[in-house]
Amino acid sequence: MKTILFDTNTMTLEDLEAIARQGVGVQLTKDSEKRISKSRKLIEQWIREEKTIYGVTTGFGALSDVSISRKDTQKLQENILMSHSAGVGDILDNETIRAVMALRIKDLAMGYSGIRLQTVRHLMRLLNRDICPVVPRKGSVGASGDLVPLAHLSLVLIGQGEAFCNGQRISGLEALRKCNLKPLRLEAGEGLALINGTQVMTAIGGLAVYDALRLSKIADIAAASSLEVLMGSRMEFDPRIHHVRPHPGQAASADNMYRITQNSEIISSHKDCSRIQDAYTLRCSPQVHGASKDAINYASNVVETEMNSATNNPLIFHESGEFLLGGNFHGQPVALAMDFLCMAVSELANISERRIERLVNPNLSGLPAFLVKDGGLNSGFMIAQYTAASLVSENKILSHPASVDSIPTSANKEDHVSMGTISALKCGEIVKNTEYVIAIELLCGAQAMDLFTNIKPGEGTIAAYRVIREAVPHLESDRILSKDIVTVKRLLQSGEILEAVEKKVGKLR
Repeated sequence: MKTILFDTNTMTLEDLEAIARQGVGVQLTKDSEKRISKSRKLIEQWIREEKTIYGVTTGFGALSDVSISRKDTQKLQENILMSHSAGVGDILDNETIRAVMALRIKDLAMGYSGIRLQTVRHLMRLLNRDICPVVPRKGSVGASGDLVPLAHLSLVLIGQGEAFCNGQRISGLEALRKCNLKPLRLEAGEGLALINGTQVMTAIGGLAVYDALRLSKIADIAAASSLEVLMGSRMEFDPRIHHVRPHPGQAASADNMYRITQNSEIISSHKDCSRIQDAYTLRCSPQVHGASKDAINYASNVVETEMNSATNNPLIFHESGEFLLGGNFHGQPVALAMDFLCMAVSELANISERRIERLVNPNLSGLPAFLVKDGGLNSGFMIAQYTAASLVSENKILSHPASVDSIPTSANKEDHVSMGTISALKCGEIVKNTEYVIAIELLCGAQAMDLFTNIKPGEGTIAAYRVIREAVPHLESDRILSKDIVTVKRLLQSGEILEAVEKKVGKLR
């Protein structure tokens, strides 16, 4: 099995996606194992010296002033997992759980948590055997990290909770047996080390960012295709326009669409027509898409930074022999980035839905009503636009920021929280909704392209069109459209459309 090495080195979004969705495993470097062991030795030394260390020899949160005797330290760590396993609602999918496990191991691999190497290896074995703990979606407030979902995830290590293995839901104890492991008896500080971090919001957010980066390129393909069949102009993609307003995302989108539509006979066929300017959804597509690209890139930078951060409390610095109490578990950086990403991806759907309306509305397009012959008998893509409108409206609701809310917890000891996991969950839904909207636009664009039988489209648009037509036939008369939409969404998610276009026009930005 292919594996990715974890150390203090940089983990990328591509690594996260490969682990979550492609079944790639993980492994610790020798240096990482040494760092983990050195920090653990310090914990054990401090326990012998009867030092007061938060979460190791004390209670948690508002109970941090309660000292715990040496004989109760093991029970304390087991209790934290059970008491904090208070999640509710639907469960997180296995892809997300694999991402969470990978990020938790990556954090622990940095050697600042004080956890035992044996415990990290148990968690790593579960991931590499594709055993995914059952974790409810709801319950995290994003500080002190993702306590509730990480507690559920960690239950399996002590033979509690449940997990999925080969599609079957089994007990935590049975899951360990399948890995030839025995339940761990957690030592001082280990329960806290397992649950004190931002890995759930970062995993959900990381996969959303990965998908959004690809989606922003597909949105350029869809816009370029729509522009062609709506008899739009390439002038708005001229690099001189974007040079004098040098936002990087705007320039990237304009360059993408300029190359996608290159050598388009459809566009050149009407260059002397009477239309002065295109509608905003066409003419301003580089500006709108580009602003979203810049926001997506911002979120990407935040998430990759968080993926490579130590988010425990306390943090053990073995080099100096110290522990420091702080707040790296607070999810505010991720929360703000996810709320920003919600709005950025929603805007890709907003402008796409307006282009869909232009495509299906004969008063705006000059094309057959709803892109089908025998209108009236056939409704064509009329209701596909309804679906896009519904998804866009849902995105608007989901774009309300979660990060501006804070409800104090733990008897007001934890008196400001990020709600970052809610932000990330919303963002994941918006990305999925937007994939459907852009899939509908691509379907409508391909249907309209069928009318241009004797004129050559742009090099990128014809490449996208061919991939779609290999999977979805022309709509001669009404049929069940949901299947077509799902098919194009799959082509979008798999990267087949993007790959075909990039083979013709070069890598999109």
